Amino acid sequence: MAPYIYRGPLNLRVWEEKDPQSQRVIAIHQYISTYEQNRTIWMDGRPHPPEGAVHTWMGFSTGKWEGNILSVYTTHIKEGWVRRNGLPESDQATLMEHFIRHGNVMTHVSIATDPVYLTEPLIKSQDFNLVSQEGQNWLYPCSYVEELGNRKRGAVPNYLPGENPFLHEWADQYHIPLQAAMGGAETMYPEYQQKIKNMAAGTSAKK
Repeated sequence: MAPYIYRGPLNLRVWEEKDPQSQRVIAIHQYISTYEQNRTIWMDGRPHPPEGAVHTWMGFSTGKWEGNILSVYTTHIKEGWVRRNGLPESDQATLMEHFIRHGNVMTHVSIATDPVYLTEPLIKSQDFNLVSQEGQNWLYPCSYVEELGNRKRGAVPNYLPGENPFLHEWADQYHIPLQAAMGGAETMYPEYQQKIKNMAAGTSAKK
């Protein structure tokens, strides 16, 4: 999905679509080589669709120029993952982005907000270098395959609440309390160390 895809290895192509009569910019298009994603950022002031409209991997994006910064707001993103081996992302997530160019370097800042899985906005950034692709094969088509065989069509592996045997796996591997592994944004800050100490002290007292 849009909040995730810029974090992987990719080539990014960007171009404008203009009205043939007025020459006003209607949209900015992006081709993202990983998974061959095509994204449209509408620049003509159109509103976002209603809440129940279709959700897609790239969502519905509108953009505007703020000085030399392209700011983009995206809604209607399919559910997916913040990281492939970690936190999920719901279809209620929204994305705010800033594309900032400095010569041959473009900085991309993304701010993902998800009322279901994130306790505060998640901010990430990365830089892209301008590369001349003349005579180079920069396309990287990906094709999906059946990675898990012998599964009935439509079967979705799942665990009911309270039955997930892997719930403690990550916390046990790094010897931290489960509350710290599942505690949200507050676990990133130094003050949380005291909270962990209090948890440990409470556990020792019970023993």
